[in-house]
Amino acid sequence: MGKHSGFLEYPRKVVPYRDPSERLGDFNEIFTEPDEKHLKRQGARCMDCGVPFCQSATGCPIDNLIPEWNDLVFQGRWEEALERLHKTNNFPEFTGRTCPAPCEGACVLGITDPAVTIKNIENAIIDRGFEEGWVRHDQPQERSGKKVAIIGSGPAGLAAADQLNKVGHHVTVFEREDRIGGLLMYGIPNMKLEKSVVNRRVDLLSSAGVKFCTGVDVGRDTDPIELKADYDALLLATGATRPRDLSIPGRDLNGVHFAMDFLTSNTRSLLDSNLQDNQFINAKDLDVIVIGGGDTGADCIGTALRHGCRSLINLELLGQPPVDREPENPWPNWPLILRTDYAHEETISRFGSDPRTFSVLSKQLSGDNDGKVTALQTTEISWTTKNGRSEFAEISDTGKTWNADLVLLAMGFLGPETYVTDLLGVELDSRSNYLAKHGAFQTSVPGVFAAGDCRRGQSLVVWAINEGRGVARSIDQYLMGSSVLPAPENTMGSSVA
Repeated sequence: MGKHSGFLEYPRKVVPYRDPSERLGDFNEIFTEPDEKHLKRQGARCMDCGVPFCQSATGCPIDNLIPEWNDLVFQGRWEEALERLHKTNNFPEFTGRTCPAPCEGACVLGITDPAVTIKNIENAIIDRGFEEGWVRHDQPQERSGKKVAIIGSGPAGLAAADQLNKVGHHVTVFEREDRIGGLLMYGIPNMKLEKSVVNRRVDLLSSAGVKFCTGVDVGRDTDPIELKADYDALLLATGATRPRDLSIPGRDLNGVHFAMDFLTSNTRSLLDSNLQDNQFINAKDLDVIVIGGGDTGADCIGTALRHGCRSLINLELLGQPPVDREPENPWPNWPLILRTDYAHEETISRFGSDPRTFSVLSKQLSGDNDGKVTALQTTEISWTTKNGRSEFAEISDTGKTWNADLVLLAMGFLGPETYVTDLLGVELDSRSNYLAKHGAFQTSVPGVFAAGDCRRGQSLVVWAINEGRGVARSIDQYLMGSSVLPAPENTMGSSVA
């Protein structure tokens, strides 16, 4: 490393978000422009650690060459840093903005000190690359004559499309929504990932020869069996889009929505009309309850705050995580600790307190004579571990009623929709995901592959890229007998998933 003593000289200092009072007034990205001198110092903190756990099985799922591009940034060799970053990551601008950074959880420096700001440096490298015009996608010199159809344009589908196009295959991506990007477009709100950033990369892929077809719902508008017959290989990258529901009395009241319906309608209206068409679920002047934590819950909070909600609370079934690592959660595993996300900061700024209440069980929703939700009844619970399994019990006399005009369910996802696989005859695994082994990605139907959340279950953007890159290699081998495409080494699961 260029600065062997950097981790001793410089403290960790992240690139700050915009001030909450400012960013709550718009849906622009929450990030600020980093100072180059600051980034060089943070890159200098990367140790000559010998075994870089940041890119190991518990760190980066796509084996990013993190110490290399940290050092290159420290030396001011930005274009070379971009080259090393793109060697393993097709879309650093997505992971640099949205990834929770398991690499930082596995950073060797994190044993005794705060980890290197890997995510900030990654994002700065790719943004600099676009500013300087270094990012490009060229048409392949030769075409193989083979055709591949990809159903789903999320990060797994896009990564696979990019890789397969690079080796000369004709790639067509089918997307049922009106815009390309899947989760990147409609699952992640604009303040975390501006859609111009997604469109910029999609435009580059298109210019390199990838064909995109929007508004095509394969399995309903198009017969997947005919699609399979027309193409040499078929990739299912449909995501895990079946939300977990809340089976309590009053669930059918008006004003109770799945989180993705709330987020999707908001982004679509924002892009179509800057929210002037009123074709979205509006939280303005409402008492909002978000049930469920995680990134999706936080995104619902941030969106409702920008609408101008009257009040906001976030209820979580699980107990509050500890502030620091517990003994049973040692480095280099993902630290299961309490984190204050951007939306929690914004709620504190707006209302003066953290919106989260932990260990709460939702019992019943109540409504008015018009069938509109007005309240949620809950009770507190206590958690215990029995035979290695966590169990909860209700605590008597802890019932509470919360005012609620809008209830958003952000409790995760159960797996993919199956109307495509039902028609194709693809087998499912025990968790109702498409059955296909990581590394091969081949389903039970020859020539049909699966990757991303539809195969592994709800997970991270970076894991979707891992799978997209991996399945591209498998498809290339299936079509050509061998492949020059790299195979991600990281095949383990992730505790962040």
